[in-house]
Amino acid sequence: MTVSVITDSVASIPADIVAENGIDVVSLYVNDGARNLPETEMDVADFYRRLADMHTLPTSSQPSPDTLLQTFRGALAKRADVLGVFMSSKMSGTYEAAGLAAQMVLSEFPGSRIELMDSGSNSMEEGFGAIAAAQAARAGESIERCMRTAADTLARTRFLFSPHTLEYLRRGGRIGGASALVGGLLQIKPILTVEGGETQTFAKVRTQARALETIARKLADDAEAFGLAQVIVHYIADLELAQRFAAEQIAPIAGGPVRVIPVSPVIGLHVGPAIGIVYETEREFA
Repeated sequence: MTVSVITDSVASIPADIVAENGIDVVSLYVNDGARNLPETEMDVADFYRRLADMHTLPTSSQPSPDTLLQTFRGALAKRADVLGVFMSSKMSGTYEAAGLAAQMVLSEFPGSRIELMDSGSNSMEEGFGAIAAAQAARAGESIERCMRTAADTLARTRFLFSPHTLEYLRRGGRIGGASALVGGLLQIKPILTVEGGETQTFAKVRTQARALETIARKLADDAEAFGLAQVIVHYIADLELAQRFAAEQIAPIAGGPVRVIPVSPVIGLHVGPAIGIVYETEREFA
């Protein structure tokens, strides 16, 4: 039995990697007042150009039940087991909705399997897990082995990012464990991460330059201690800074060019302009 891997668009996996690994992507939606668009069909560069000037933030919504049902049906109709790797259940109802859709579809395909994983994160940290599962599936591994591969990968990943401001997270109510930074500490440039499925504070510094230096230093320390398997630079709105950060600070650590990938608009509208990295080490963090 083959395995079909499904993830959501918040994983921010570039289209070429999606196609190369045969991953099915269900889209979340962005509503900017006039339109409700699947983010997979959005012009991300244009959206981020407009984001800083939006007085009223867009809203987001999870994949439609019909989209989830049709995606699961399509995979099962090919006589494939299904593994879904979705964003943190503490950040979205996508994982729960997928579970309900899976229960409905399985009644139509007796003997089939759908297994779901809560990645505990979003963006390419989630994406690394989904890609690892898909690569295992392409190698002919069982669904159990695909799940283990994804879990092992996620255990070796870290997501560090520095938003230009906390205002977007505060207004969107998605600040999680970083809420202590709001108020008297708004003059700092925080470095945030995702732990326990929520946004958490990793460090607090005074300038954006120091934030990026701290992120690069943590990558270098982890690479030395645990080996570096892969790294990408993420950005929201500020492509030029992300490219410079990738070339000048991250590529020397990685030993070569580093891909720069935009974060999905659904995450971007909650975080605002930001720069960060997602990386996987060769060995699990001690």
